[in-house]
Amino acid sequence: MAYIKYIDYADADAHQKKVLEKYGGENNQPDNIIRISSVNPAAMEGHISLYRNTHRGSSPVTRLQREMIAVTVSGINSCHY
Repeated sequence: MAYIKYIDYADADAHQKKVLEKYGGENNQPDNIIRISSVNPAAMEGHISLYRNTHRGSSPVTRLQREMIAVTVSGINSCHY
C-alpha cells in the first residue's frame, strides 16, 4: 500500500484549513481516506464529491449494498478501509 502524506490542521495553510474545517467535523480532521487529499484542497473537494455521489447518490443499488461491495473489494485488496 502506498504512503500518502496528509496535512494536519495545525500545519495547514489558510485554504487547506478552510477545507478541513468544512469537512472535518468538530476536530477539523476528516476520515483518513479523505485526508489523503489534504495537500491539494481542490482535489479533496473533488474526492468528497465523488464519494458522496458513488456512496449516497441516486442508484438502484441500496446504500447498504454499496457498503457491502466496498467492504468486499477492500478485503480482496487487503485494504483496511
